[in-house]
Amino acid sequence: MAVFITGGAGYIGSHTVLKFLETEAQVIVLDNLSNSKKESLTRVENITGKRVKFYHGDIRDTRLLNTIFSENDIETVIHFAGLKSVGESIKFPLEYYDNNISGGLYLLAQMRKNNVLNFIFSSSATVYGLPETTPLTEECKVGGTTNAYGSSKLMFENILRDFSNANPDFRITVLRYFNPVGAHPSGQIGEDPNGTPNNLVPYITQVAIGKLACLSIFGNDYPTHDGTGVRDYIHVMDLAEGHLAAEKHKNDGECFKIYNLGTGKGYSVLDLIEAFESTNNIKIKYRFAPRRDGDIAECWSNPERAKNELSWCANYSLKEMMLHTWNWQVNNPDGYTD
Repeated sequence: MAVFITGGAGYIGSHTVLKFLETEAQVIVLDNLSNSKKESLTRVENITGKRVKFYHGDIRDTRLLNTIFSENDIETVIHFAGLKSVGESIKFPLEYYDNNISGGLYLLAQMRKNNVLNFIFSSSATVYGLPETTPLTEECKVGGTTNAYGSSKLMFENILRDFSNANPDFRITVLRYFNPVGAHPSGQIGEDPNGTPNNLVPYITQVAIGKLACLSIFGNDYPTHDGTGVRDYIHVMDLAEGHLAAEKHKNDGECFKIYNLGTGKGYSVLDLIEAFESTNNIKIKYRFAPRRDGDIAECWSNPERAKNELSWCANYSLKEMMLHTWNWQVNNPDGYTD
């Protein structure tokens, strides 16, 4: 039996592929390579000594999906594929809803057709919108999302809940990520954004290596301890482990489950810069800029449910996150090359 991972060549996907290969699982990947490189999977194969069965194509290609499910004995689907930039989603909402909603619908229909009953969904803490309180538990209010990316994740969570109610034989796990950072300790796979990074940590590393001149910090007047935004940063390897735990415990408890994946600690932008500087002995040039539309003051997790029900918790420290991020950047100054 195989694990089918959509978007498996991407940042979180490739690290999750690696962890499943280490368990001797057969892994099938579908990716359209719009924001990823096939080289990531080649390196995963080199690290693990295991092979990945790869299909190049789009999650909305129903003919290709039919081929994949027909050719493989799939037990579990892990769904990463989708567009993921908060800022871009504000400019191009229709594209985000098309990719992130339609693709998931086609995937669920194919699973139902082929009686594949286990589904793990890559969701986001953005579904909480403007948090009423922190830390955030899974029972906190969702909605009031501030961008189309977050709205698309929340919409699909609601679709999954309705689908689960109508199809109780399915086992559905929703994983709400906080802020993934870091890279595999080998420095062989990591985050490789197209163009100028949208996320804070790869932007910091590109300033550190000289590819970008200065980091813009959007907002220094938030109601936080130093005025900059506070987030829950989690090492990508801990996040990948969270998917292993979700798959292992898929048959436990309710048929529809939601878990926060975070560290339970909040760090500001300035905290993160200081941690990077002190860990790697490099100064980061930065300036303050106005707040961006769609950003919020703080967002960090209470991950106790995942600890109690999945026997999972984040183990990597902030120092290790910054060390592994820089190790990836130094070893791959231009990211992946095919």
